[in-house]
Amino acid sequence: MGAGHARSRYLNRKEGDDEGKASDWNEVVASWGPQIEQATYKNRQRLYLSEQTDGSVPNTLVIANVEVVKARVAAAEHISQFNEESRSPFVKKSKTIIHPGEVNRIRELPQNSNIVATHTDSPDVLIWDVESQPNRQPVLGATPSRPDLILTGHQDNAEFALAMCPTEPFVLSGGKDKSVVLWSIHDHISSLAADQGAHKSPGSKGNLSNGKAGDGTAVEARGIFQGHGDTVEDVQFNPSSAQEFCSVGDDSCLILWDARTGSSPVVKVEKAHNADLHCVDWNPNDVNLILTGSADNTVHMYDRRNLTSGGVGAPVHIFEGHSAAVLCVQWSPAKASVFGSAAEDGILNIWDHAKIGKAGNDVGSGDSSYPPGLFFKHAGHRDKVVDFHWNAADPWTIVSVSEDGEKTGGGGTLQIWRMIDLIYRPEEEVIAELDKFKSHLLTCSTSSSS
Repeated sequence: MGAGHARSRYLNRKEGDDEGKASDWNEVVASWGPQIEQATYKNRQRLYLSEQTDGSVPNTLVIANVEVVKARVAAAEHISQFNEESRSPFVKKSKTIIHPGEVNRIRELPQNSNIVATHTDSPDVLIWDVESQPNRQPVLGATPSRPDLILTGHQDNAEFALAMCPTEPFVLSGGKDKSVVLWSIHDHISSLAADQGAHKSPGSKGNLSNGKAGDGTAVEARGIFQGHGDTVEDVQFNPSSAQEFCSVGDDSCLILWDARTGSSPVVKVEKAHNADLHCVDWNPNDVNLILTGSADNTVHMYDRRNLTSGGVGAPVHIFEGHSAAVLCVQWSPAKASVFGSAAEDGILNIWDHAKIGKAGNDVGSGDSSYPPGLFFKHAGHRDKVVDFHWNAADPWTIVSVSEDGEKTGGGGTLQIWRMIDLIYRPEEEVIAELDKFKSHLLTCSTSSSS
């Protein structure tokens, strides 16, 4: 399956030999929101994305509605309207928020799909109620939209490390001040009850969660955790605990924290990689497994029950399938052993660690150029893939974003795609299905040769 990337079906973006539609915004980050509507052949779903500009118009946070074609649906409308160089008609903006600075990260609050957090080039985390925020026109000179809430606590810029807790309305961030900072949105709601004179955001019709969020209301940190020796690049909660989380940084360390035991590390893994760490993810289906991605081009999988050996990191497995720095890793929401990794080499790899060591289960089995565990390569982007997100509502569908450099014409590219299900379904099941079409395929073959 060495050419596995050619089997992916684009639902909303580029690649001439696949079904899809183009979306020519300068996207740098993207994240799925809730499914809004289900139909026979397609679903409508919210998508958050950023538009970063050259300064001629403001930076924006965009709330879009996307038509996601269901698996095994050949949508003639989508195919006929595919255009490599034009904006997709199936990714439709529903609201634009003028963002104060570039949008570096977007995270949705699991407990309330109208609440998102963003990181920009500042020490603060910005919280937005996307339902109540007014729709803005991004014209030159327009004043930024006002966030419903500002989370304070960092002493220097916090640009990328951002996470929302699956179990409680908690927010986690890391920054250049080498700190990991924890907030509770409950704290914010409580503080507003005593502050009836809060200054409201012009044009804002609603409130944050079940409290009355004043414009620019600052919320102080619940905890500040220090243990890194350099910039914190990514953070993630334990999927089953609001008090436990992990972080990685430019000090090559992976640190596990527990807010119940104080502000010092519970476990500090020195030399988790041989270079800066860029990303981390905690397995939602197996809380013992943690992924890290690094500038050393590799992904490491750690078991939190046995993190170190001889004072340094002892990963369960090292995944070597990229030729440049790994920028993003994420576990699949559908299968505990599957995850994706995206890198500066423009490749998004899909791995299954359960396949390691099992004969015939890897991409290009018998070919030493394909590392163990790799079973799909998405090679549709033109430059470094800076962000991607599995779709929890449609688990084998992925949104990925590349930050295209000058060599590819600049700007950004957003792609929504899924691999054909024959790739990941059980082998016996696939063979049985293909066997049903055997006579038809033989008939086609005979007809074409005659």
